[in-house]
Amino acid sequence: MKLPKTIKETQDGFSKNEFSAVELVDAYLARIDEYDKDLNSFITVSKEKAYADAKRIESLSEKPPLFGVVTSFKDLFSTKGIRTTAGSKVLESYIPDYSATVVKRLEEAGVIVIGKTNCDAWAHGASGENSDFGPTKNPWNKNFVPGGSSSGSAVSVASGFSLIATGTDTGGSIRQPASFCNVVGFKPTYGAVSRYGIVAMASSLDSIGHFTHTVIDSRKVFQITKGVDGYDSTLTEIPSPKAGKKFRLGIPKEYFVKGLDREVEKTVMDAISTYKKLGVDVVEVSLPHTKYAIDVYYIIQPAEVSSNLGRYDGVRYGNNRDSFGDEAKRRIMLGTYVLSAGYYDAYYLKAMKVRTKIIQDFDNVFTKVDAIIAPVSPTPPFKLGEKADDPLAMYLSDVFTVSANVAGIPGLAIPGGFSKTNLPIGFQLLGPRWGEEKLFDLGELYQAETDYHLKEPEL
Repeated sequence: MKLPKTIKETQDGFSKNEFSAVELVDAYLARIDEYDKDLNSFITVSKEKAYADAKRIESLSEKPPLFGVVTSFKDLFSTKGIRTTAGSKVLESYIPDYSATVVKRLEEAGVIVIGKTNCDAWAHGASGENSDFGPTKNPWNKNFVPGGSSSGSAVSVASGFSLIATGTDTGGSIRQPASFCNVVGFKPTYGAVSRYGIVAMASSLDSIGHFTHTVIDSRKVFQITKGVDGYDSTLTEIPSPKAGKKFRLGIPKEYFVKGLDREVEKTVMDAISTYKKLGVDVVEVSLPHTKYAIDVYYIIQPAEVSSNLGRYDGVRYGNNRDSFGDEAKRRIMLGTYVLSAGYYDAYYLKAMKVRTKIIQDFDNVFTKVDAIIAPVSPTPPFKLGEKADDPLAMYLSDVFTVSANVAGIPGLAIPGGFSKTNLPIGFQLLGPRWGEEKLFDLGELYQAETDYHLKEPEL
């Protein structure tokens, strides 16, 4: 059975009686069973839940908007009755008695839950190698990383193990693996989608998004997940007006600097050429404080990590702190240091002041353009183990993505082509706060003109 690649294909298949919901689950589970042993994208495959969901939605008289869409959840999302580990041995046997808001909303919209995907433990990583359950591998070449921390979710969608998957993006953890795996990755405005029921990494930076094959589907999923839920106090019910037909796109000169891989640069420039051909105005813009974004991020993020991980003491649930991996320990130590007496003002407070400057840069630029186009990662996917022993080199993988989290703005990663060695390379669109619809419109415009998102890895 050929598995569908879009929500429309799935639902057309049901309406034409090409398959039932149970038969669809059969096909997805067979594919996971055959291929995921080599990719390790799932920590838990929820067969019983998937079949129960399939039978439940088949009995519905009215079909909800995501009827029959097979979905996987990054293992940071609490799922009632299904193990939730955060990719860490600390929580290896934890089974929540409630589900995250995003999980509940997607289930109410008719999705079929196929399982929980692998991720860097506690979302600490840019490669998928920091999971306590083993690394996830890139389906385009198993010797390369799929990106992180939402590694398993990106691989699940790219490999046809689920149609959509959720992720979290604290410094690029959706956009980077999307770029490395040739799928669409969406990070919303901070405060657009509830963080309730999701294991926190850095609370002022975490954004809750998802992976799809198309921008059209990404928009559909966002319509379900966004909005106030009464649990997350940072949420705002802000309307997202449809963007106009004429767009102006900004090229930030600070993102095209020494160290940017030539194939990555060419991919972004080719995308810019496509937009110009489609009638989009393109102008150069400047974000002068961009050079400080990675420094600001790696002060704020470990500080918040150290605070959030303090609750995992092994007393109420989970294993004790001896189960923390090296990367978690590293970030706890860094964060505790910058928050300690005598260093708070020198590091954390100063970083928060520079954060304001970065936000102001974006606010200024978005008075002139509708969105910004930029690289996602400075390089194509890198080899497994290549940066594992060099934390600084690994952290620099986030250099083009962290500024969106620092500023709280939305970002959309889109497949843009392939390297000479057939590894995916994407680009990202960044928009103003609550500018998601502009990004979706621009993304759909590009995908209507190109076919990179239609290409599949040979497993």
